[in-house]
Amino acid sequence: MSEYIFKLPDLGEGTVESEIGEWFVNVGDMVNEEDVVGTMMTDKAAVELSSPVTGKVVKLAGEPGDIIAVGAALVTFDTEGTPDEGRTTGAKEQPAEPVAEDKPASEPAAVEVPVAEEPVDRARVMTSPAIRMRAKEAGVDLALVPGTGPGGRILRKDFDRYLKARATGTAVTVTRTPSTAVKEIKIIGLRRIIADRMQAAKREIPHFAYVEEIDITELESLRKHLNSKRDAADRLTLLPFLGLALIRALREFPQCNVTHDKDRNLLLQHEAVHLGVATQTPDGLKVPVVKHAEMLSIDELAAEIRRLSDAARTNKARKSELTGSTITITSLGKLGGIASTPVINSPEVGIIGVNRAVERPMVVNGQIAVRLMMNLSTSFDHRFVDGYDAAAMIQCIKEMLEHPATIFLP
Repeated sequence: MSEYIFKLPDLGEGTVESEIGEWFVNVGDMVNEEDVVGTMMTDKAAVELSSPVTGKVVKLAGEPGDIIAVGAALVTFDTEGTPDEGRTTGAKEQPAEPVAEDKPASEPAAVEVPVAEEPVDRARVMTSPAIRMRAKEAGVDLALVPGTGPGGRILRKDFDRYLKARATGTAVTVTRTPSTAVKEIKIIGLRRIIADRMQAAKREIPHFAYVEEIDITELESLRKHLNSKRDAADRLTLLPFLGLALIRALREFPQCNVTHDKDRNLLLQHEAVHLGVATQTPDGLKVPVVKHAEMLSIDELAAEIRRLSDAARTNKARKSELTGSTITITSLGKLGGIASTPVINSPEVGIIGVNRAVERPMVVNGQIAVRLMMNLSTSFDHRFVDGYDAAAMIQCIKEMLEHPATIFLP
């Protein structure tokens, strides 16, 4: 046997170790040079690793979730000879789903599925990066490929079946078996980091919650007026208005623009506002940071929020763009609900949560009127921010949002 050991390379940014995210090969599989063998997790992204040689996999370094040091053996290959068959190009196959022994199992149903001309009704196409690469090379829209994996995940056999059916013009035969399987999902990568940080924040920080309703009828009117003269890609959301109002309020309440250095037992009060914007991504919640937001106009702030949010969702955000916030805004958009209790993004001492805007009947100058109302749900670190100061700051923001011209006054 001619053995080749593929060692974990330096993934950049001073990384000395990395976490195994997912394997796309098994021991015994044949791979070609440049085939993707798996992913390694850094603090901000999943990095695909390609095989440097053609050969047979004889050993993998560990399981997903295991930590591997840079320079340590990752995959061992047998490079003696080049087989004609058995090349692995896709994701690791999922085991057949077991049927509980104490329940009668239905016979597998072979279903004739025509080659799709319309996208499969699926919330999000789930498959491996290797299959995505093959689909791109073959010009295949993965939304057209029926997936038989968990949650509709497209497996390698699904993709191969689709290519064969497309080439021959025949129907795709999919075997579906009723399942009683329970999938075990390791808490690894970004999800593990999120879990650890959230647990630490709730354990160490005594949260003080404060919810206030705000009449944003005039603000929404201003927003629509400004957007009527803009391209769709440049339209303003409510976030940059809230960001500007928060920045102005922090001038009066600097004790809320603070981070806690617990190692030195210090509070660091910042003149600059480094605004965190909690962003949901396919990998979990990330908080890209608008640095020196106090220096930006509303257009500049809106553009930077868009840029950073897109970078976070596509794993293109730099590490420096995901750290260093002094206070955070979080929003679930249309899913925002009536109220929430956001968890403070440690080491900050405050977080502003945006809830859904809804029209409600309100009393205005003694008359019933339909107004657009929105709640702000906030949390503060009660060790360092008194309830009075927190409430006063939110009232300051409320006044500006209800009279939006004041946001832009010197």
